[in-house]
Amino acid sequence: MPSQPQGPSYTVPGMRPQDSQRIIALLQMRLHSLNDLHLTLKHIHWNVVGPHFIAVHEMIDPQVDQVRAMTDDVAERISTLGGEPNGTPGALVRERTWNDYSIGRAEAIEHLGALDLVYTSVIEDHREVMRETEELDPVTQDMLIEQLRGLELFQWFVRAHLESSGGRLSTRGATTETGAAGQAAEQARKQP
Repeated sequence: MPSQPQGPSYTVPGMRPQDSQRIIALLQMRLHSLNDLHLTLKHIHWNVVGPHFIAVHEMIDPQVDQVRAMTDDVAERISTLGGEPNGTPGALVRERTWNDYSIGRAEAIEHLGALDLVYTSVIEDHREVMRETEELDPVTQDMLIEQLRGLELFQWFVRAHLESSGGRLSTRGATTETGAAGQAAEQARKQP
């Protein structure tokens, strides 16, 4: 994980500078993740096609707006802790630990299959940081919990398109975005 070149010159009252520095590093990766997510969502919004185009196209924009608001909250928390949020594209690409979204122009169900995996990754990482901040900073943890509530809701919206009436996700077991997209498309072809 990236770290501040030097510790913050100040932090919030009652917090040790080394704790603040650790939280800033964790939040910087969350900032990268959320910036990447809102760009990925917009990419999907522009590249979704097929009979369910309008439903997915219109479902995605409110998610973009709310994820962008989450990035602002994370960046402001970094600043509040005495850090310097870095939201440049170069920093995101250089410091991220995941690959770029891999689906271009595709059917709505394919994008939703891939997006399910994207949300899973973002949510898992958010939960990990939430647990890590429990002792260090309950204020940051509270912000992450609220963001998780929204991210999990958005994933549910996506999964509603991928779930059978028996409760089985078409993306179950997929480990790559292209694999999840293919599984979702295959399942959709099998349905009457």
